[in-house]
Amino acid sequence: MALFQKILIANRGEIALRIQRACRELGIPTVAVHSTADATAMHVRLADESVCIGPPPARESYLNIPAILSAAAITGADAIHPGYGFLSENARFAEMVEAHGITFIGPSPAHIRMMGDKIAAKEAMAGLGVPLVPGSAGVVADIAEGRRVAQRIGYPVLIKAAAGGGGRGMKVAADEAGLAGAFSLARAEAASAFGNDAVYIEKYLDRPRHVELQVLADNAGNVVHLGERDCSLQRRHQKVLEEAGSPALAPEARAALGARVTTALGKLGYRNAGTLEFLYQDGQFAFIEMNTRLQVEHPVSEMITGIDLVREQIRIASGEPLGYGQKDIRFSGHAIECRINAEDPQSFMPTPGQIAVYHPPGGPGVRVDSALYAGYVVPPYYDSLIAKLIVHAATREDAIARLARALDEFVIDGIQTTLPLHRRLVEAADFRAGDYTIHWLERFVAQE
Repeated sequence: MALFQKILIANRGEIALRIQRACRELGIPTVAVHSTADATAMHVRLADESVCIGPPPARESYLNIPAILSAAAITGADAIHPGYGFLSENARFAEMVEAHGITFIGPSPAHIRMMGDKIAAKEAMAGLGVPLVPGSAGVVADIAEGRRVAQRIGYPVLIKAAAGGGGRGMKVAADEAGLAGAFSLARAEAASAFGNDAVYIEKYLDRPRHVELQVLADNAGNVVHLGERDCSLQRRHQKVLEEAGSPALAPEARAALGARVTTALGKLGYRNAGTLEFLYQDGQFAFIEMNTRLQVEHPVSEMITGIDLVREQIRIASGEPLGYGQKDIRFSGHAIECRINAEDPQSFMPTPGQIAVYHPPGGPGVRVDSALYAGYVVPPYYDSLIAKLIVHAATREDAIARLARALDEFVIDGIQTTLPLHRRLVEAADFRAGDYTIHWLERFVAQE
């Protein structure tokens, strides 16, 4: 018997395809929703059923909650998977899904809401013994309070949007002279991006790595982690390349962090998949946020553990227990993911348009998650991510060699993409040595 009778996928592109594949292997029919711009998209072509939910702008289609719920009702879907982005971390959406008698494949609305508020998340994690970056105790009301916080923790400081993410509403103040301007800009940007100008202040770390821990939790309080991912290669706070495990982390550090996090989430009563993000510097971890959804970079964790995260999300949402403990999870080899965007590789301006030629790489240990095909038109309305190239090998050195080979095979013609950036990146001595921080890629790009 199927875990669900039918799952509606409230997303598009490669992640919608990824979820479809897991559903098909589980014998569960799927419903694709799409905007008019995505009528010929691959996730629509391969779904068992599809429903148009609105015009191209996301707010009128993929963010249109009544349209998505109506699509679920008319197709008889008894579960909704939100993927990532769009409504995946919208607590109100999760509540409305459940109010309509449909299962939301993800955490509880309460936990989505808690972790969506960066200050509430930090308070919760601190109360559970998870270390934090030094900073304000909560929202900083005005510049006078900001000055007091900055003087206490020391410059430079980072002003961050309480309701935000993705680098929006985030500004650095190197000293007191620059604090007022950075504070004002961060609040204005936060208000524009999130409709909420609340900000808080943290100590700005000068050479941290961005390390995150993937977790799974069932409804019976069982929590496991699937190891860490190093996401330090970022541009404008957007991840470009991720690897599992981190070149900077010893197995002992992974085990210690994992034990602390799984214990904390067990006490919290968390369920389904989640990712806790940390800054790591001088051997110390500091919690920055938790993502209550599937991550873009989840494939590298799947490659080193052999665990299908989407399949596990569906099983947990249906009420099944994990069926295994931490001691049963084995970490094997090394995995790297490149995010391929429809962007100019130098200016990083979006490059929508028609795909003339598409030839993904193959061979042992190579995976491509993409919804592209020759003739497909990349629309200008959505995120520019068009493909993810993931490789796995026994060692990091072998994984880099495999990645370089796969990048050379990858052909996407008709539009410009960031493939050339990744080809340069894998040849960089610092990357090959694993010697980089979250600030490294900005300097690398500036030197090109």
